[in-house]
Amino acid sequence: MKKKVIAAGHICLDITPVFSGKKAERPGDILIPGKLVNVGPADVHTGGAVANTGLAMKFFGADVSLMGKIGNDPFGEIISNILKSHDAEQGMLVSEEESTSYTVALALPGVDRIFLHHPGANHTFRAEDVPCSELEKAALFHFGYPPLIKSMYENDGAELVNLMRRAKEYGTATSLDFAAIDPETEAGSADWERILERVIPYVDILAPSVEELCFMLDRERFQEWQKRAAGRDITEMLNVEEDIRPLADRCMEMGAKILLIKCGAPGIYYQTASGQNLEHVGKKLELAVPQWADLCGFERSYVPDRVLSGTGAGDTSIAAFLTALLEGYAPEMCLHLAAAAGASCVAAYDALSGLKTFAELEKKIQKGWEKIC
Repeated sequence: MKKKVIAAGHICLDITPVFSGKKAERPGDILIPGKLVNVGPADVHTGGAVANTGLAMKFFGADVSLMGKIGNDPFGEIISNILKSHDAEQGMLVSEEESTSYTVALALPGVDRIFLHHPGANHTFRAEDVPCSELEKAALFHFGYPPLIKSMYENDGAELVNLMRRAKEYGTATSLDFAAIDPETEAGSADWERILERVIPYVDILAPSVEELCFMLDRERFQEWQKRAAGRDITEMLNVEEDIRPLADRCMEMGAKILLIKCGAPGIYYQTASGQNLEHVGKKLELAVPQWADLCGFERSYVPDRVLSGTGAGDTSIAAFLTALLEGYAPEMCLHLAAAAGASCVAAYDALSGLKTFAELEKKIQKGWEKIC
């Protein structure tokens, strides 16, 4: 019998206009004030951690329940219909007072994505929205995007801590993913270092992006990165030892157990705690502690067949990692599958259409799938 999973948190409708033409070096090369930019048909699909990670895990074969909050409006109806097509709509809460979250994702050729986002009903998602009866059955509880959920970052993350602590009380393993933070918003003013200090002890698998993590832990360093990148993709100019490792070490000091730092196109940095600390991972996960203890390294991405959009690539990478972990794969293959899923995802405009099964990914890896240098 497969271990049960809950994927909860942020869900939205993603609207992605299809851009064509030559690659740009900066957004301003395409998005010029007063200019009419011709685009193709909009790609409309579900987005956010609940849909991206949850449905990807379901695609990879996991037994997943999705839990999120939408409004009783046209966008909410679209989300419900999409989830119904995957037999995954049962856990959605529908609010009569709040609107459905949506994101306009600008995937400009040659430029990292730009998001126009409305949080909507996500802001009021709370710990009590996850039934204890479901936590009792789950081996893994995955929560995504607290920076886009007001209830989870206000009061120094008290609700987020409560949510993750409740899951741990049932012997359920926990994983936590984040989202980019707009410094001009209320979320940007939150004390994220304090929030991480409080919640990480209750998190078994921590999976932020390197930009998100740096913003939360070292705002000054993040601003320096932005200056160095000069409008280009930050992840392509980072040094593992000088830039990424200090952030990872800080997370380990806070109590991280299995840490994955998504570093965009280059790959994923990983680090794990000692065997003694890994004994605190949720028992229902049945982690092979000796295999997972004291690991550290960088898993480079595979060369994708084509690149249409990076939307959901990080989420689907984590989905593959978590599913492989649940199925008892060795650490090396969990990381390979995570990198392979991300490389497959970018071949489509949405998070799911480009995905391949584990069998297909393993076959491609065994045939010598080229890695990004």
